[in-house]
Amino acid sequence: MSIIIYGIPNCGTVKKARTWLDIRHIRHTFVDFRKTPAAADKVAAWVQALGAKALKNTSGGSYRALGDEKKSWTDTQWATAMAADPMLIKRPVIEHNGTAVRAGFRGTDEAISADLGL
Repeated sequence: MSIIIYGIPNCGTVKKARTWLDIRHIRHTFVDFRKTPAAADKVAAWVQALGAKALKNTSGGSYRALGDEKKSWTDTQWATAMAADPMLIKRPVIEHNGTAVRAGFRGTDEAISADLGL
Protein backbone atom coordinates (compact mmCIF):
# COMPACT_ATOMS: atom_id res chain seq x y z
CA MET A 1 0.00 0.00 0.00
CA SER A 2 1.34 3.40 -0.96
CA ILE A 3 0.00 6.59 0.61
CA ILE A 4 1.36 9.98 -0.40
CA ILE A 5 0.29 13.22 1.26
CA TYR A 6 0.79 16.47 -0.66
CA GLY A 7 0.67 19.78 1.18
CA ILE A 8 2.74 22.20 3.19
CA PRO A 9 4.29 21.26 6.53
CA ASN A 10 2.88 24.17 8.55
CA CYS A 11 -0.75 23.62 7.45
CA GLY A 12 -2.91 22.51 10.38
CA THR A 13 -4.98 20.14 8.27
CA VAL A 14 -1.87 18.51 6.85
CA LYS A 15 -0.51 18.08 10.38
CA LYS A 16 -3.83 16.52 11.42
CA ALA A 17 -3.71 14.02 8.53
CA ARG A 18 -0.10 13.05 9.18
CA THR A 19 -0.76 12.64 12.91
CA TRP A 20 -3.84 10.49 12.16
CA LEU A 21 -1.70 8.20 10.02
CA ASP A 22 1.20 8.15 12.49
CA ILE A 23 -1.05 7.19 15.43
CA ARG A 24 -2.30 4.23 13.38
CA HIS A 25 1.27 3.32 12.30
CA ILE A 26 0.35 3.77 8.64
CA ARG A 27 3.40 4.44 6.51
CA HIS A 28 3.14 7.39 4.18
CA THR A 29 5.29 9.76 2.19
CA PHE A 30 4.96 13.52 2.55
CA VAL A 31 5.56 15.86 -0.40
CA ASP A 32 5.90 19.57 0.32
CA PHE A 33 4.11 21.55 -2.43
CA ARG A 34 6.42 24.49 -1.96
CA LYS A 35 9.63 22.50 -2.45
CA THR A 36 8.27 20.03 -5.00
CA PRO A 37 5.20 21.38 -6.82
CA ALA A 38 3.02 18.73 -8.43
CA ALA A 39 3.48 18.40 -12.18
CA ALA A 40 0.67 19.62 -14.41
CA ASP A 41 -0.25 16.07 -15.45
CA LYS A 42 -0.51 15.00 -11.80
CA VAL A 43 -2.78 17.95 -10.95
CA ALA A 44 -4.90 17.15 -14.01
CA ALA A 45 -5.23 13.54 -12.76
CA TRP A 46 -6.33 14.84 -9.33
CA VAL A 47 -8.96 17.03 -10.98
CA GLN A 48 -10.08 14.02 -13.03
CA ALA A 49 -10.37 11.86 -9.90
CA LEU A 50 -11.88 14.36 -7.45
CA GLY A 51 -13.16 17.28 -9.53
CA ALA A 52 -11.92 20.86 -9.47
CA LYS A 53 -14.55 21.90 -6.93
CA ALA A 54 -13.24 19.43 -4.33
CA LEU A 55 -9.65 20.58 -4.91
CA LYS A 56 -10.20 24.36 -4.69
CA ASN A 57 -8.66 26.06 -1.70
CA THR A 58 -11.20 28.88 -1.54
CA SER A 59 -9.92 30.22 1.78
CA GLY A 60 -6.45 31.19 0.60
CA GLY A 61 -5.07 34.46 -0.66
CA SER A 62 -4.18 32.94 -4.03
CA TYR A 63 -7.85 32.12 -4.65
CA ARG A 64 -9.04 35.58 -3.58
CA ALA A 65 -6.45 37.21 -5.85
CA LEU A 66 -7.99 35.58 -8.93
CA GLY A 67 -10.43 37.68 -10.92
CA ASP A 68 -14.16 37.06 -11.25
CA GLU A 69 -13.52 35.02 -14.39
CA LYS A 70 -12.59 32.13 -12.07
CA LYS A 71 -16.32 31.58 -11.52
CA SER A 72 -16.70 30.28 -15.07
CA TRP A 73 -13.46 28.28 -15.35
CA THR A 74 -13.57 24.72 -16.60
CA ASP A 75 -11.86 21.85 -14.79
CA THR A 76 -9.03 22.11 -17.32
CA GLN A 77 -8.52 25.79 -16.54
CA TRP A 78 -8.53 25.02 -12.81
CA ALA A 79 -5.99 22.24 -13.29
CA THR A 80 -3.69 24.63 -15.16
CA ALA A 81 -4.03 27.32 -12.48
CA MET A 82 -3.49 24.81 -9.65
CA ALA A 83 -0.37 23.43 -11.30
CA ALA A 84 0.99 26.98 -11.59
CA ASP A 85 0.09 27.89 -7.99
CA PRO A 86 -0.20 24.96 -5.54
CA MET A 87 -1.71 27.28 -2.91
CA LEU A 88 -4.93 27.06 -4.96
CA ILE A 89 -5.16 23.39 -3.98
CA LYS A 90 -7.01 22.31 -0.84
CA ARG A 91 -4.65 20.53 1.52
CA PRO A 92 -3.76 17.83 1.92
CA VAL A 93 -4.25 15.89 -1.27
CA ILE A 94 -3.94 12.22 -0.42
CA GLU A 95 -3.09 9.57 -2.97
CA HIS A 96 -3.56 5.87 -2.41
CA ASN A 97 -1.73 3.62 -4.84
CA GLY A 98 -1.23 6.50 -7.29
CA THR A 99 -4.81 7.80 -7.34
CA ALA A 100 -6.08 10.88 -5.52
CA VAL A 101 -8.70 9.74 -3.01
CA ARG A 102 -9.15 12.81 -0.84
CA ALA A 103 -8.58 16.58 -0.76
CA GLY A 104 -8.76 17.98 2.75
CA PHE A 105 -9.08 15.89 5.87
CA ARG A 106 -12.60 15.99 7.26
CA GLY A 107 -14.89 13.13 8.05
CA THR A 108 -15.25 10.16 10.29
CA ASP A 109 -12.44 7.72 10.95
CA GLU A 110 -14.46 5.13 9.05
CA ALA A 111 -14.84 7.33 5.95
CA ILE A 112 -11.17 8.28 5.96
CA SER A 113 -10.15 4.64 6.40
CA ALA A 114 -12.40 3.61 3.51
CA ASP A 115 -10.95 6.29 1.22
CA LEU A 116 -7.44 5.10 2.06
CA GLY A 117 -8.31 1.45 1.49
CA LEU A 118 -7.71 0.50 5.12
